Amino acid sequence: MPALSIVFVIGLVAIVGESATFLSWLALVAVPPFAALALGRLVRGARPVWALAVVPLFALAWASPGSLAGETAATALTALGCIGLGWLLVSVAPAPWLKLGIYAMAIIDTWFVASNLLQGPNGVLSAAAPAELPRLQAVHFGSAQMGFGDLFIAATLGCLLAADRPRQRLAALLVAVLALVFDLLFFAVDTLPATVPVALALALVDLQGRRGGSGTVRPRRRA
Repeated sequence: MPALSIVFVIGLVAIVGESATFLSWLALVAVPPFAALALGRLVRGARPVWALAVVPLFALAWASPGSLAGETAATALTALGCIGLGWLLVSVAPAPWLKLGIYAMAIIDTWFVASNLLQGPNGVLSAAAPAELPRLQAVHFGSAQMGFGDLFIAATLGCLLAADRPRQRLAALLVAVLALVFDLLFFAVDTLPATVPVALALALVDLQGRRGGSGTVRPRRRA
C-alpha cells in the first residue's frame, strides 16, 4: 500500500543514511523504463515510438543538472515513471485498498512533517546522487523540492480514475487548485505534506461520485 512506502523509506533512511544512495540508484534504474511504458502505452494518445523520448530526456537531465532544462527533463522522467508505477499498482491492487492507502499516506505524511520526522531523512534522500547521473528519486527546482512519493500518490490517483475521464479531469483540477491554496502555508512553514491535496481531491471526487451514483472503474490500459 502507498502508506507503507513512506514509512519504509523514511524509516530506512533515518536508520541507515547510506541507504539513500542505494535508493537513488534504484530510482535511476527503475524510473526510465516505467517512463517509457507511460509514454508508449499509458498516457492519452500514447504511441510506442513515444517511449524513445525517454532517451533525450535522460540525456538532458544528465547533461544539464541544476539548469531549468535539466531539472524539467528530470521532473518529466520522474512524473512519467510514477504513472507507470501507479498503473502497475492499480492493475494488481483492489481499488478500495488503494483509496485507503492514499488517505493513510496523507495522514502519515502530515504526522511526519508535524513531528519533524520527515525533514531530515527526506533531505538526505533528496541530496543523494547516483555518481554524476540524474537524481530521479525526487523533484528539484532550484531550492524547491518534492519527494518521489508525492508524485507517485498523485499518479496513482490518476491511474485509479483513468477509465472515468470526467472524474479524472475533476480530480486533476481539484488537486491543482487545492495544492495552490495549500501552498499558501509556505508563508508560515518550510515543509508541507504534498499528499494532503491529493487525498482531499479523492475524497471530494468520491463524494461527487456517490451523489451521482457512479463508482470507480478500474483502468484497463491508459492513464
